[in-house]
Amino acid sequence: MKQRAHVLVVDDQADNLLILEDALSDVYEVHPAVNGREALRYLNGGGRADLILLDVMMPEIDGYEVCRRLKSSESTRTIPVLFLTGLDRPEDEERGLELGAEDFIHKPISPPVVRARVRTHLALSRATRALERRNADLELLVAERTAEISEQARRLVSSKQEVIAAQAATITAFCALAEARDNETGNHIRRTQHYVRILAEALQDHPRFRDELDEEVIQLLFKSAPLHDVGKVATPDAILLKPGKLTPDEWVLMKQHCEYGRNAILQAESALGGVTDASFLQYAAEIAYGHHERWDGSGYPQGLAGDAIPLSARLMAIADVYDALISRRVYKQPIPHEEAIQMMLIERGRHFDPDIVDTLEAVAGKFAEIAQNFRDEPEES
Repeated sequence: MKQRAHVLVVDDQADNLLILEDALSDVYEVHPAVNGREALRYLNGGGRADLILLDVMMPEIDGYEVCRRLKSSESTRTIPVLFLTGLDRPEDEERGLELGAEDFIHKPISPPVVRARVRTHLALSRATRALERRNADLELLVAERTAEISEQARRLVSSKQEVIAAQAATITAFCALAEARDNETGNHIRRTQHYVRILAEALQDHPRFRDELDEEVIQLLFKSAPLHDVGKVATPDAILLKPGKLTPDEWVLMKQHCEYGRNAILQAESALGGVTDASFLQYAAEIAYGHHERWDGSGYPQGLAGDAIPLSARLMAIADVYDALISRRVYKQPIPHEEAIQMMLIERGRHFDPDIVDTLEAVAGKFAEIAQNFRDEPEES
């Protein structure tokens, strides 16, 4: 038998409590409280509430203060709060929403409206909790897989050749994990690693970059670039494969892939550090964490600007955006090469490092060749 949801109803007017109990008690377990203090006492004593209908104008402790206390407590902050009010000024609603309330129901009370709002917000709350549980499960999966990869790599290390093998095995395993979760992008990771190498080689003699970009570093960048989206292993399928625009809450979860990727790589680096030089993962961690930063500071996850963004991540940003523009996705059609290059040049000094995007213009033909050589196979109809 399906368990009934618990609704806490708080109102100092007895007739309102009766109306609400009558409207909801056939579907939900309704717990009435005649004031804010009684409601808080019920919850602090372990009383259950999956949703709270809360009157605004009450003696002693008004609804706003009750809501503030609920949202500041770890045990009650996730319970949806719907205000019951006869107030109709926009600033009253604005204050309630700023305190964390999910919605307003205006008096006089309409039972059909109350039932519909309660049903909707309980469904949203259940969906949010399910996403959080799924996210936690995926984080655990990432940790388990990372530990497995680290253990496999550790066994390979005893000589220089084994160190090289360990590096390759670690990166290959991470790449396989990334492709398994985001396989719609096909050869995206192969194209982007070649774009990064072309850019880095073209910048070797540039005054700003010559001290950073020697042959060894460029080879490490080439190896590390495929790991830029490895953190997407922790992104739920419903978000990762969604064909339409993400909601604000979904976008918050999507952006976390940068941190998940960086953390997984650092965990592997730490595990390998006890037996060999694991610095080859430095660039992988920088790229995974920073490839969505923007030159003007408007990117994520840290909002870094200018040279504060690691060079590896600035190079990856150019490669990743170019390939996203020219590629088909579930939510967009591909853009022609020439148009994509022009769109990126417009972002000079905003999204991209000016000198690197200038170099992109100089090597644009090589980018087009790479895109052709590693093009995705057409989907079967």
